[in-house]
Amino acid sequence: MQARLLQYSSWDWMPVMLGLAHLAGVLAVFLAFPWLSWWSFIPLALIYSLSISWNINSVSHNFIHNPYFRNERLNAGFSLILSLTLGFSQAMYHFVHMRHHSGNMDRPDEKGRTLDYLSIYKHGHDGKPENVWRYTFLSYFRDDPAEILRAMAARRPGEARQAKMELAVMIGFYLALAVIDWRFVACMLPFNYLGQCLSSLNGYYEHFGGDPDKPLAWGVSTYDRLYNWTWMNNGYHAEHHYRPKVHWTKMPELHRTIADEQGRAGTRVIRPPHPLGFLDADIAEH
Repeated sequence: MQARLLQYSSWDWMPVMLGLAHLAGVLAVFLAFPWLSWWSFIPLALIYSLSISWNINSVSHNFIHNPYFRNERLNAGFSLILSLTLGFSQAMYHFVHMRHHSGNMDRPDEKGRTLDYLSIYKHGHDGKPENVWRYTFLSYFRDDPAEILRAMAARRPGEARQAKMELAVMIGFYLALAVIDWRFVACMLPFNYLGQCLSSLNGYYEHFGGDPDKPLAWGVSTYDRLYNWTWMNNGYHAEHHYRPKVHWTKMPELHRTIADEQGRAGTRVIRPPHPLGFLDADIAEH
């Protein structure tokens, strides 16, 4: 089965199944919504918010670097499933994330521009990162889908067409849900925004205290076991930026291989998982 369907590893059935389960979970909450009290809905909605950040930084992220299927139609279909689940185009995320790896949290040039759309330095001052809470809660509103689509069309027209299709289907999907029960969509919107903010918070501490000028120190790692087990080794973020095509299951092995070099390069490591990076004991030093 793996030889026919999966491109890299039988372990990729795990993110595939979890990605399908995530969409099924959203639909289950939609079907149950008319009978849910506020006391039951709000905990489910908060789990939904957390699951968005989890998916973006695990299932969706690993899919960008190592597409799960050999067949391109299956990859396109899974990309659409992620788009419906997360509320944005996976193809656009792919493009933005590749720019992130090209810039690696670069600092603004003389015109205030960064190659990396997601750079924590883009809206900072005096060469320093932006305040974490501004970055967390404002990043969502700074995205310009039209600009991203134009850049995609100029460089990757096929991916731009995929993105437009995903956006059209996603908008149609949520409009259909709104026609059936507009209250569900209205109640879920703020929790979707919260999920995107949690992802930005995660991304901030994946790089806060890193060194944009040293490849071995582009990212910030955490080796918290529970986080890495549940977020598919996303904690090995410095390793990932150094070798982004290495499969997620191989990250601990890569770390063991380059640990001495990382130490000499001053690669930053934090104790808590990235979403709780503000709790790190050395936070004031950076």
